[in-house]
Amino acid sequence: MVIPDVTVDLEIPNEGILSKVLYKDDRVRLVGFAFDVGQELTEHTASKPIIVQVVTGRVEFVVGEEATEMDSTAWTYLEASVPHSVRALEPARLLLTLLS
Repeated sequence: MVIPDVTVDLEIPNEGILSKVLYKDDRVRLVGFAFDVGQELTEHTASKPIIVQVVTGRVEFVVGEEATEMDSTAWTYLEASVPHSVRALEPARLLLTLLS
């Protein structure tokens, strides 16, 4: 499976957040997110291990009490059930990969 441009279907909404499943099979699910500046996903957990990669823009990614600024050079992996949150520091797109 090749997705030539993951940003094509991830238009950044005005004052909102867009999420869209870009790929799904029995082993992996790829979800694209687009955030307007200042938008956030408050603290939550994932039921499966995840990989988060910023594609465009900058976000603040918080795990527990530790905040990290992430841009398009950043990548992170979290085990299942680890509390985390995301806030866009500028208009941003990111990929969330959920692993089985």
